[in-house]
Amino acid sequence: MLSLDSPRWAELEHAYGPAKNVPALLRDLDALPSSEDKKEPWFSLWGALAHQGDVYSASFAAVQHVVRVLSTAPEGADSAFFHFPAWVEICRHRKQIPILPELTEAYFAALAQLPSLVGAAAARRWDENFLACALSAVAAAKGFPSVAEAAQELTPAVSEEFLEWFFSR
Repeated sequence: MLSLDSPRWAELEHAYGPAKNVPALLRDLDALPSSEDKKEPWFSLWGALAHQGDVYSASFAAVQHVVRVLSTAPEGADSAFFHFPAWVEICRHRKQIPILPELTEAYFAALAQLPSLVGAAAARRWDENFLACALSAVAAAKGFPSVAEAAQELTPAVSEEFLEWFFSR
């Protein structure tokens, strides 16, 4: 995993150029087992690292830290901790973005943790948003990016419409 103190962050890219500000944003996550009702640092992280469906070299390094923080308290973390890594993986597949070789192993190791972290969050109360993000995280981690993307849209109302459509064809 790329250390938050590494000068390499300044060489990685995000939507607005060098990613030297990303470690500070990720450090802010350490104090946030739950980001509910908090716009920052998530607003800045999403804007820089998953901007309009684009992902960048810094996105893959950041996923490792998001999952690290998530692993400290999955039962208290909100949906953004599952949503963000799943969305990065969805976008990587959709746009065929290569991962820098030095980030590949740690990135996929972080994704591989998501199913067990979803399981660790099973005892908490889930709303429909958390359910969609948890399902998406498992699908993304297991190599099903299109299912992961569909899961992010799968609210109870959408699932009822889908089932009607599916069984009527």
